[in-house]
Amino acid sequence: MVSLWVMFVDQLTIYAKAGNGGDGVTRWRHEKFRPMAGPAGGNGGKGGDIILRAVRDVNLLAKYTGSKAFEAESGVSGGAGSLFGRNGEDLYIDVPVGSFITDRERGRTYELLEEGQVERVFKGGGGGLGNEHFKSATNRSPEESTLGRAGEEGELEIALSLVVDVGLIGMPNAGKSTLLNTFTNARSKIGAFPFTTLEPHLGDFYGYTIADIPGLIEGAAAGKGLGYTFLRHVSRTKMLLHLVSLESEDALSRYETIRKELAAFSKELTEKDEWIILTKKDLVNQSYLESLLKDIDKNENRVFVISTETGEGVKELRDSLVQHLRQS
Repeated sequence: MVSLWVMFVDQLTIYAKAGNGGDGVTRWRHEKFRPMAGPAGGNGGKGGDIILRAVRDVNLLAKYTGSKAFEAESGVSGGAGSLFGRNGEDLYIDVPVGSFITDRERGRTYELLEEGQVERVFKGGGGGLGNEHFKSATNRSPEESTLGRAGEEGELEIALSLVVDVGLIGMPNAGKSTLLNTFTNARSKIGAFPFTTLEPHLGDFYGYTIADIPGLIEGAAAGKGLGYTFLRHVSRTKMLLHLVSLESEDALSRYETIRKELAAFSKELTEKDEWIILTKKDLVNQSYLESLLKDIDKNENRVFVISTETGEGVKELRDSLVQHLRQS
C-alpha cells in the first residue's frame, strides 16, 4: 500500500494563454521575364488551444503552485510560394478528476469528472491571410495581407472535489486519521484535540483510495468550524465510513448530528452507501455498547465495532471493505 500524502491543494488560480495566429504575408511569384507574376503570400497558421485534461492524480494542483502561467504555441507566419504557416501545438493542462473550472471573464464553467475527459477552454487565434487570398478578377495584384489574431487568455479558477472510493467522516477525534494510517501508509496527523486534520489526507488501500475528511461539527453546512469546504469533498466520495467514538457519553447523538449536516448540505450525501464504525471499543463497557448497537441498528446500516489500540475488529472491517469494493 503506497502513501498518497503530499501537500494537498484543492483550489488554485492559474493564468493561461492560447497561441496567437501567425501573420499572413505579402509575397510575389518570380518567373523568368515576369518578376511579379502574381500574388503568392501564404496564410498564417492557427494558434494552439488551451485544453484541460482530467487525470487520476489528486495531488496534481500542488505541482502547479510554483508555476501558474501556461501558454500554447503560436502559429507560424505564412511564407512565399503560397506556403501556409504551421499551426501552433495545442497545450494540454492536466487537472485532477473532479475539477470544476471557472473562467469568470467569459462566464464559462467546466466540470471534468471522468479520467481522460478533455475540455477546450481557450481558443487559439486564427491565422492571418496572405495576399494570394485577396486575388480576384478585379484585383490581380493585391498588396493586402492581414495579421494573425490573438489567442484567448485569462485566469482559470480550479476547485477540486475529491473523487475517492471511501471517505472517512465523523466528529473530530473519532479515530479517522488513526484508521487511515492503520489501513494505508498515509501520514495523517493524530492528536487528542479537535481539528488535528485541517485538510483531507489520502491513502492507497489495495488499489482503492481512502480519504480522511476533516472533522465535521454541528453547523458545518452553514460554514461553522471547518465548514462546507470539506463537505464538498464528501460529495464526490463513492461510499462513506462514518466513525463514531465510543468514548462519548452520547455516541448516537453525535452520529445523528453528522447525518443532519450531510442532509443540510445535500440530500444525495445521505443516500450514499454508509457503514457505521464504532471506534475505541476498549474504552467502554459491554452493557453500554449493547444498548448503543440496539439503537443504531434501526438505521439499517452495516455496523462494525473496532479498537485500533487493541486491533479488535480491525481485520474484519478491512476484509469486509476490500470484498465490498471489489464487488461494487
